[in-house]
Amino acid sequence: MKETYAEDGFTLTRWAFADAPELTATVAGSLDHIGAWMIWAADGYTAEDSAEFLERSRKNWETGETHDFAIRVGGSIAGAVGIMARDGGVEIGYWLAREHTGHGLITRAVRLLTAEAFRLGAGYVEIKHDERNVRSGAVPARLGFTKVREEPVEQPLAPACAGTNHVWRKEKP
Repeated sequence: MKETYAEDGFTLTRWAFADAPELTATVAGSLDHIGAWMIWAADGYTAEDSAEFLERSRKNWETGETHDFAIRVGGSIAGAVGIMARDGGVEIGYWLAREHTGHGLITRAVRLLTAEAFRLGAGYVEIKHDERNVRSGAVPARLGFTKVREEPVEQPLAPACAGTNHVWRKEKP
């Protein structure tokens, strides 16, 4: 997996320790939006949270367990997208700061990483989202994924979540 991908209007970059202050500020600036759906931001987001995430991201990148990217627009962090290794395939997860939603940014980032995952040999790509998070579910639907199942979410839940994930899958062409 490459460390940087540049597309029209955005860049995906591997997280670096130097991103900590901007990551903290970006998440904190959209806590009502991000924390509603992401348990890791439900009770706030601190510099310590950023440091822990960046350390975990570095370790997981080296083992191949995950490849996490900052989504940058105009050089600034707009959100994140990550690829998590699964048996025979990958799972993609994502979030955006509120001011960057509604512009197709996640759809384009997921399209790029789905193609890259297949190029690198993944047999499938999955995306999971809470059943109440309709906007998140619109991404795999737009990209031709098929909803394959529903599954319970591990506790605790983020405040807006119902506790059931919709799971979407796209098989390697």
